[in-house]
Amino acid sequence: MMSEKLNKAMNEQINAEMYSAYLYLSMASWLEDENFPGMASWMKAQAQEEMEHAMKFYEFINDRRHKVNLLPIEGPKTSWSSPQEAFEDSFEHEKYVTSRIHALMEIAREEKDYAAEAFLQWFVTEQVEEEAAVDAILSRMQAMGDSKHGMFMLDHELGKRKASEDD
Repeated sequence: MMSEKLNKAMNEQINAEMYSAYLYLSMASWLEDENFPGMASWMKAQAQEEMEHAMKFYEFINDRRHKVNLLPIEGPKTSWSSPQEAFEDSFEHEKYVTSRIHALMEIAREEKDYAAEAFLQWFVTEQVEEEAAVDAILSRMQAMGDSKHGMFMLDHELGKRKASEDD
């Protein structure tokens, strides 16, 4: 049986994952407006992934026969000074989400909820991948400096990541 404390925290995580999707969609919209369609595609795929994360929490709560309480989603930032700033914000946001996942894991351990701990382990691993992916993009942006050619090539490469049409 999941505790009310953990149920509340997981409901808050659904909200955080949905906010993440909003944030990435906002970044995608801004990047499209700035004529970076590849980076926008990458952000749209990221938004879809965040929605999938929210649904994993939704299903887990329901499978445990607890209540899903959907909370209002805060509006995200809508503009950035550069693509690099958008990815810097993405990286900071992923670090924040990691801290939230770690806090959920702490609650699961305190409550001795082994099912929740096993469920959350997937997210612990996922967050390592999320941070590493954005960090790699940022490293490349920093290395290329003001190179418009480099930015064009990176935009093209990031455009290869598409949101799944199956989901």
